[in-house]
Amino acid sequence: MEKEKIDFIGDNHISTNIATPLLENAFEKSDDEKIANIQHYFQKIMEELGLDITDDSLSGTPYRVAKMYVKELFYGLNPKNKPRLSTFDNKYGYKKMLIEQNITIDSACEHHFLPITGYAHVAYIPEHKVVGLSKINRLVDYYAHRPQVQERLCIQILNDLQEALETESVIVMITAKHLCVSSRGIKDKNSFTTTIEFGGCFENKIYRDEFLNVINK
Repeated sequence: MEKEKIDFIGDNHISTNIATPLLENAFEKSDDEKIANIQHYFQKIMEELGLDITDDSLSGTPYRVAKMYVKELFYGLNPKNKPRLSTFDNKYGYKKMLIEQNITIDSACEHHFLPITGYAHVAYIPEHKVVGLSKINRLVDYYAHRPQVQERLCIQILNDLQEALETESVIVMITAKHLCVSSRGIKDKNSFTTTIEFGGCFENKIYRDEFLNVINK
């Protein structure tokens, strides 16, 4: 791919797939094997940058970075880590909007592997099913902890909740700062990005406005 096209895709945060692009053999290796391989190659990166890997402060960095990638920052790549969305019958007949707001987003841009930080606001209108509140937070955290594009993150959360709750009436809004915007390229320190996806009742502006009025208070 030409360097100009590579830069264009990265600077404009272009994504071509709702699903995170993964190799067919993505999970054939164990976490320990992945950590060992990443450790080896990250040491090479550090050495190419001219860093002295024998220094006490740097000698453990390749391992720490590798462990962080596999076990922490990108644990959401592995489907075995996906939280179980425990739902319950809506026996009390609650039919109004339920909103979980200010859910922490701690992700990484897939174009530069730099942090994306902010908040997600999620709401749904129950029909037959309701979900434990902490499960919404866990789902957001799971999809955030992988190399991401903010638009895709929004859609992935929405689709999973719609399926689990057996309703289209879900809305997801994410507001986040991208370090790839603030620390490189344009280096804009103050801007943030907002994405919103919705379906069902939220196609009606009245419901969207109710949601926005609550989260903007």
